[in-house]
Amino acid sequence: MFPIYDTIPSTRKPIVTITLIILNALVFLYQLTLPDREMEHFLRHFAFFPVYFFEAPLLSWERWQPVLTSMFLHGGLAHILGNMWYLWLFGDNVEDAMGHGRFLVFYLLCGGAAAVAHALANPSSAIPTVGASGAISGVMGAYMLFFPRSRIVTLTWILVWTTLEIPAFIFLGFWALLQLYNGTLLSAEGMGGVAWWAHIGGFVAGMLLGVFFRRRPPRTPTWLQVS
Repeated sequence: MFPIYDTIPSTRKPIVTITLIILNALVFLYQLTLPDREMEHFLRHFAFFPVYFFEAPLLSWERWQPVLTSMFLHGGLAHILGNMWYLWLFGDNVEDAMGHGRFLVFYLLCGGAAAVAHALANPSSAIPTVGASGAISGVMGAYMLFFPRSRIVTLTWILVWTTLEIPAFIFLGFWALLQLYNGTLLSAEGMGGVAWWAHIGGFVAGMLLGVFFRRRPPRTPTWLQVS
């Protein structure tokens, strides 16, 4: 299933979502200019390594800097295109519901929670982890919390390619269960390649944090009657 668009329009321009997409694209273009040796050096400094995460002091820049910078790195064209498409699809509505500043803080916190979840699941891993997937998973978690009855127009194969309108809670719920299944199964078999637990951690963080980051509508004073 490939999501094409949703049925809920946003009421304001998603400035933060657009800025994040541009920043990710610029960093990826810079990555493409690096020779292999320089790329290795670049990843050593800016990718996320679970094993080093636990070695650094808790409140040190050395521990949290890779968490932040790894969110803007990607491992290939398909990786960044997929991530940015999901960010564009779900980010505008979540940003609309939170406001620009809140959404940026929320996005970064979800990315941090995703990195911690990945590190807890793979504490001895020295494999560099890159990508915005964890933060975007948080955006998807908030979207399901805010707009469960939205419709996701999805390209689906049912004998032929066709489009279906799938309720957001079904589309995103199935996606989350798939991440959990893959994370549990592939981790048990010792297979890697995708940070499944980062997706799960980000998604759960998005649902939990979304409760606090969504803007509350102004309340009508009890002494004021409207009709």
